[in-house]
Amino acid sequence: MRECSPLSRRAVLGLTTAALPLSTATDATAATAATTVVGGGLLSRTGVQVRGASGLPRKLTARAWLVADCASGEVLASFDAHRRLAPASTLKMLFADTVLKKFDRTRRYKVTDADLADVPAGSSLVGIKPGITYTVEQLWQGVFLRSGNDAVHVLSHMNGGIARTVAEMQAKAEDLQALDTHVVSPDGFDHKGQLSSAYDLTLFARHGLKDADFRGYCGTRTADFPAGGKKTFQIQNTDRLLTGAWGLKTYEGLIGVKNGYTSHAGNTFTGAATRGGRTLLVTVMHPESGGNAVYEETAALLDWGFTHGRSARPVGTLVTPLSEGGASASPAPGRQVVRAAAGAPGAVTAGGSTGPVALAAGAGALALLGAGAWALRRRRTRTTAPAGGAAGEGPAGEGPEPTAGERR
Repeated sequence: MRECSPLSRRAVLGLTTAALPLSTATDATAATAATTVVGGGLLSRTGVQVRGASGLPRKLTARAWLVADCASGEVLASFDAHRRLAPASTLKMLFADTVLKKFDRTRRYKVTDADLADVPAGSSLVGIKPGITYTVEQLWQGVFLRSGNDAVHVLSHMNGGIARTVAEMQAKAEDLQALDTHVVSPDGFDHKGQLSSAYDLTLFARHGLKDADFRGYCGTRTADFPAGGKKTFQIQNTDRLLTGAWGLKTYEGLIGVKNGYTSHAGNTFTGAATRGGRTLLVTVMHPESGGNAVYEETAALLDWGFTHGRSARPVGTLVTPLSEGGASASPAPGRQVVRAAAGAPGAVTAGGSTGPVALAAGAGALALLGAGAWALRRRRTRTTAPAGGAAGEGPAGEGPEPTAGERR
């Protein structure tokens, strides 16, 4: 659905507000938002969204999370689904969605010093060395298993450079209708203004899992990686639910997808698992504690989805990409679609969800100018509060330190 111009939409909503009590006007505005917001109006609201099912895990500390059915795209439950937060290396799913099909996996490429010159200091690395020739398959193993920013940068230079890759990733996000996402770097490393949401990360995972190569890479536990000459060394996937590392059990039926960690973003994870012929997606962003919490909360939400979630009525949907015939939707309130120039981040709105109450208050205030809207403005001041999500507000490396390959 095409978004109305700000003036015309506010005018219509304002006339409704003028004729109805405030509580009724708020409900009317929420209904309007439900027809325009990407994924559905309920997902734009703050707090837990679930219908027709109980038993959600009690110990959920994440700042945002979402549970969805991979096949149907139905969102079964969510918490602040559109809250914009630093994504860390889960943004590499969008990188793969954008670049993966451009190069044959058997293609060989000799790495140069220039390919690695712009890898950020402190990045997680798979161990790529200039002068060594790698296959594209090996580079993608470095991306998915070790979250290697060196592998991302080599592939980005093969793709025409960092700036071009960032621009293509932003365009891909817009096609997928991931309207909370602003791309600054292809690797997910901490950069001011680099943001995504639980909703968008789930879109990236769902789109990627349709591709056999994406699915294969994200589900690979170990691989042998070139060390020069005929020597190799083994790399292991940093997804602890896949490998059972750090005291966790492997999750039954897990098929991927991608984890991430930086001291700024804290821990993020999107996981997918299949049981009884049903595949569920769960994204968890920024739990309060570090270490295993992001995996434990993901596993708990997957358990809920495979049991109690069977009776849940959808609270939203993972939309179809525009290039596949999806209807155009609007960003959640308080957000804008970012169309930055290649390599040049534009201004973004970094606040969290404002919810339908704030939208109603803003519309009513405009329509009632000259008719005495002072009380309504006071209500807006009292009830509208940003939910956070600006860069720099995330957890700062709490809990057990990750392995070197997980610091990204």
